[in-house]
Amino acid sequence: MSGGANILAIDQGTTSTRAMVFDEEGRPLSSAQTALDQIYPQPGWVEHDPDQIARAALSVSRQSIERAGLRPSDIDCIGITNQRETTVIWERATGRPVANAIVWQCRRTAETCSQLAYAGYERGIRQATGLVIDPFFSATKIRWLLDRLPDGQRRAEDGELCFGTIDSWLLHRFTAGAVHATDATNASRTMLLNIHDLQWDPELLSLFGVPETMLPEVRPSAGEFGTTDPGLFGEQLPVTGIAGDQHAALYGQACHEAGMTKTTYGTGAFVLSNAGQRPPASPEGLLSTLGWQVGAHRAYALEGSIFISGAALQWLKDELGSLGSVEQSGGIADSIEDNDGVYFVPAFTGLGSPHWAPQARGLIMGLTRGTTRAHVVRAALEATAYQVRDVSDAMNSVARRRGSAHAMRVDGGQTSNSFLMQFQADILDRPVEVAEVNETTAQGAAFLAGRGMGIWQSDHQVAELWRSFARFEPAMPQSRRDTLYTGWREALRRAMPAVT
Repeated sequence: MSGGANILAIDQGTTSTRAMVFDEEGRPLSSAQTALDQIYPQPGWVEHDPDQIARAALSVSRQSIERAGLRPSDIDCIGITNQRETTVIWERATGRPVANAIVWQCRRTAETCSQLAYAGYERGIRQATGLVIDPFFSATKIRWLLDRLPDGQRRAEDGELCFGTIDSWLLHRFTAGAVHATDATNASRTMLLNIHDLQWDPELLSLFGVPETMLPEVRPSAGEFGTTDPGLFGEQLPVTGIAGDQHAALYGQACHEAGMTKTTYGTGAFVLSNAGQRPPASPEGLLSTLGWQVGAHRAYALEGSIFISGAALQWLKDELGSLGSVEQSGGIADSIEDNDGVYFVPAFTGLGSPHWAPQARGLIMGLTRGTTRAHVVRAALEATAYQVRDVSDAMNSVARRRGSAHAMRVDGGQTSNSFLMQFQADILDRPVEVAEVNETTAQGAAFLAGRGMGIWQSDHQVAELWRSFARFEPAMPQSRRDTLYTGWREALRRAMPAVT
């Protein structure tokens, strides 16, 4: 390892854009963040302004470098991590987006997905991509945009239009249009990449009518992605690492051995477990995905994608006025002894893994005259832990194991909530370890960029930099655990009347 290296990590999330500078020990030196506007044109539709994203990424990057007491020339390389599946189409010649970005949460293509499943494409898509047919992924979003853009299909076929997930969009803007590329993890979330050979799949491109001319080049997660336009920072800074946010978190949590698992708690919650060097069979209810690629080495993962976790608390705060701040939730939940039979299924946009029920709707069950605000807040927090258990149980079933020898490593905003972390350990009956660097997604992008730059020569060197902040041990009696989880399963059943 070389001494004195500084890495800029850009973490472009769903609700904010953040930039952090890390040193050669993986420690954060600075951070800058700005909120991202959410656009809701219709119920169930979610959009972002691509130009706002690009401006914000540049602004917070400059701020973070300055706050670290550094000059741009002190930055050795840049890593980018991003909200996945979100779809941007822009003009190749001008670099202008042709429409707002369609966000991963958006459900506007649900009917298209239902038609594809009814037509019998589910099995082939799962075998090639490891994914289920769902509006979550990019392919149907691309199709929706091309169908509605004036002359969209012809322009795409003629090479006038570019598609990209947010990493590709930022790379395009930061390199002044010189590079149209993505990394293999983001490509694996489009429902167009064959995860066995990491190439765009011709049959899927034909099925969705997506011309390959509009797709970015697929590259390893660590390596050369081009250099920034000198007008942005006054220096040409190399971009040497890119990964989708959950993949970056898996790498940043040093889950480098098969069976090691991490959960990131944000707007949603995402559970990824290292599955080794070959794509795992696509199990019912879970996704098979690429964990990361460094050089020729690939790590695959099983994933459970939970659409709503922290967003449920935000809803309680913003729409119901039940919280003054999200940070109050742990203390409120701790003020009562139990949930008193109240369960909250936050299926605002359907349910993700392992249910994949877009028709499910949210509910709060078990209300009585004695129910208080604290019960509802507690139920919202417990819902996150129950959903993570749903995914964890499905993963254990695939691996034919009762549990894992490894503690679950966790990161993200909700890990500061000690009530949730203890309840998570209790309901899983498994230790939970909170990473010292809470923004492990950004740290993972920095680690990948450092690997691409040669700052670290091996994954083992990266793993030695991971540090734990807190560990929560399960303390709940088995009978209590079973009773609570049985109540949760009943609440789920009631949230999905169309499929039960």
